[in-house]
Amino acid sequence: MEEQNVSNPETTNVEAPKPSRKEKFVKEAKSFTFIIFSVLLFRSVLFEPFKIPSGSMIPTLLIGDFILVNKFSYGFKVPFSDWFSDPTYVTGPDYPKRGDVVVFKYPQDPALNYIKRIVGLPGDTVEVIDKVVYVNGQPLSMKDIDGKAQIEDMDEKYKRYNFKFSETKTGEHTHVTQIDIDNIYNSSHPRQTVPNGHYFVMGDNRDFSADSRSWGFVPFGHIKGRAIAIWFSLAFPWPWGGDEQEAFAFRPWRIGKLID
Repeated sequence: MEEQNVSNPETTNVEAPKPSRKEKFVKEAKSFTFIIFSVLLFRSVLFEPFKIPSGSMIPTLLIGDFILVNKFSYGFKVPFSDWFSDPTYVTGPDYPKRGDVVVFKYPQDPALNYIKRIVGLPGDTVEVIDKVVYVNGQPLSMKDIDGKAQIEDMDEKYKRYNFKFSETKTGEHTHVTQIDIDNIYNSSHPRQTVPNGHYFVMGDNRDFSADSRSWGFVPFGHIKGRAIAIWFSLAFPWPWGGDEQEAFAFRPWRIGKLID
């Protein structure tokens, strides 16, 4: 008996209905919202980038440096809790150490972000005598250096001044500070006691920094985090780079530099 080949009946391929324009929009909107929320969450509790617009922290930080700030240096915060008020901490908080470079809300206008170095802790006395900073009656450790490397890197606006450079030890941090020898107006600052829960901050570019000497102390709740590294360095002349920038400057050798 001959075998008969029996073919299966043809199956009909049914195409899935294409999503409507509204469904596509909703899907893309959800994806976009998730991405934005994730980025904001990351910036709120982990790390946030900032750009240095002024020369108050020269030579540690130059105009046009892009820095990374560790937002959980002093404890993990409830996400977005510092947007409209002082943050709420989930862990800690651990408190800043002397010498930390911190980004904080400017006490006189919290909408602005400032960056300075912590010099005085709560309860400390801070004063400046003949441009030497004294903490609790003791001068910060300073050793004069020639500053050639700092001048080579420096923004053009500041190269015209008669700077004296010092390797300075503030707490556990060793960094370089500079003073304008010809500037006699910021030579001294009266002794002050830092209130509880507040910090006395200064710029490393001592004679070109508006800091706690002029506008007072920084509350702990205003501190956003500790500056840890430079991830890029690019500055444009005014009006693109800010009032203080006079020349284009791309400094690839600063990329990856840790902030002490």
